Amino acid sequence: METPGFGIPPRLARSMSMAEQHEYLRRALSRRRVVTGAGGLAGGLLLAGCSESGGPGRTDDSSADSVSPAPTGAAAFGRHLAFGADPRSQMRVGWQLPLPVRRPYVRFGTEDGDLGGRVEAEIRPLKTPALSGLPALEQHYVHASLDGLAPGTAYVYGLGHDGFDPASRDAAGHLATFRTAPAGPRRFVFTAFGDQGTGSAARATTRGIRDLPGGPPAFHLHAGDICYAEDSGRGLESDHYDARVWDRFMRQIDPVSSRVPWMPAMGNHDMEAWYSPDGYGGQRARWTLPGNGFDPREAPGVYSFVYGNVAVVALDANDVSYEIPANLGYTDGAQARWLDRRLGELRGAQGVDFVVVFFHHCAYSTSTHASDGGVRGHFTPLFDKHRVDLVINGHNHVYERTDALRAGALTRPLPIGGSADPERDGAVYVTAGGGGRKLYDFTAPDSYEGRRRDRDVVHTFAWTRDGEKAPEDVEWSRVRYTGYSFLAVESRPGTSPALRVAAYAEDGRRIDRFELVRGR
Repeated sequence: METPGFGIPPRLARSMSMAEQHEYLRRALSRRRVVTGAGGLAGGLLLAGCSESGGPGRTDDSSADSVSPAPTGAAAFGRHLAFGADPRSQMRVGWQLPLPVRRPYVRFGTEDGDLGGRVEAEIRPLKTPALSGLPALEQHYVHASLDGLAPGTAYVYGLGHDGFDPASRDAAGHLATFRTAPAGPRRFVFTAFGDQGTGSAARATTRGIRDLPGGPPAFHLHAGDICYAEDSGRGLESDHYDARVWDRFMRQIDPVSSRVPWMPAMGNHDMEAWYSPDGYGGQRARWTLPGNGFDPREAPGVYSFVYGNVAVVALDANDVSYEIPANLGYTDGAQARWLDRRLGELRGAQGVDFVVVFFHHCAYSTSTHASDGGVRGHFTPLFDKHRVDLVINGHNHVYERTDALRAGALTRPLPIGGSADPERDGAVYVTAGGGGRKLYDFTAPDSYEGRRRDRDVVHTFAWTRDGEKAPEDVEWSRVRYTGYSFLAVESRPGTSPALRVAAYAEDGRRIDRFELVRGR
């Protein structure tokens, strides 16, 4: 994100981590302020970075009482839900406002017209300086935590502030609904994709989620590269950045995310280097996600939750990526240590049949970015150790699915319509990066339901620690589809619990299906 006439020389930037770049710019801007007396640009670097419990870094102007009120009925947009640590009793409600307001809040209840509950909300202003020839911008993100909810219950909610009550008769069109997780195992469906962005294809995949035959999913997993406000994806201060893209994105997903918890992981395009040393300052303003037990401020896209009989773990692959090393090692191994501990806890937890992990950079893929050796080295041995069932990635803008794998080797072919036992056969890896951004391609022909073109071997590569592409020939690339798509996973608990996994093209055609069964 290069300020005209003021930035890091590109050759120097390539040799620096994101934190080093951030510190370089902060010092340079401080010197500029001393010389010129200008405070606007440097002031724009400060963000009220908050975790689920608030967290340090909040500036005084984040107080709801310190801003001027907006006109009555200032229209909220970009509503998005997320689970708290316990999806049975906790929901986090986020939204955006075009102007600051006084004392925002959420009203909620279990029936239309009965919005007796009221929870105060927190404003997290996000200030972006003038970058890439664009004007400075201030965005107003608002968050409220609803706790003590009843399991398996539908709630109605509305967003208010001083001068606007969502419980009023003329505000009925502003209400939305959500449902908490059930108290015990029940059949449910969740969806997933990555690399969405904005535009017609991105809107189509959003509609696909909304229009599932059985109704909207219980939750949606977004495997990183969320909106592409940062369009270079290198994690450099000189990358082009337009914060206004977030406004378009939040409006785009509102019809689904206002009713379905939208649970993101962080991709390389989600490292926005201007906001904080790790590039996630903006994400901390936009999302409230479950904590992770080692420090959510350090890794906002690292968390876990349990819904019914399925445990879900989100990871930040930027921490281990050899391909794009801007944040390589930024948690100093804390994420991997947490992952080892958390997977052990979840695998031993009563009522948990399946463990699903999702993150951005691919462990096993043959498309444009191929596979990341850092992910393989730091994450996949832990997946094998703790018998993870399903791994979902983005990054490659295609759909690709492996056979069952353990230690990187094919253990069991898994044809379209086939079945595997993850305890015996290993995990299945799905690249679901066709969420809406420009598509990539494969070195081998597409092969999917209705058009099978099986290949014994596919030529590809994996990224090494020194940033090189190591060629490899692989046998595990079972399904390949060059097109926009999303994943739908149905959990069926019982004596032989199963995950029925299907992938759908943007026009509704099914392109893949398989089943993971435990204890058969």
